[in-house]
Amino acid sequence: MKRVNWILVLLVLIGFVIGRFIGTYFSGTFLNYGQSFGLSSPIELNLGFIILTFGLQINITIASVLGVVIALVVYRFIR
Repeated sequence: MKRVNWILVLLVLIGFVIGRFIGTYFSGTFLNYGQSFGLSSPIELNLGFIILTFGLQINITIASVLGVVIALVVYRFIR
């Protein structure tokens, strides 16, 4: 079995978050251009005694891609 490198996964997630902050800070620029993927409305499962709501939406922007690239460069330096 192949071992998952958790540091890389963590750095990529941090890169997405930092990219999102960069995109929010520069809200009127090209950095916020992107695409959204996922469910437009959540799916609801009513079992009578509990109601489960499932939903997932991913928003990929140029700023988030830049954040991931920066995270990968940092990973190369710490590895």
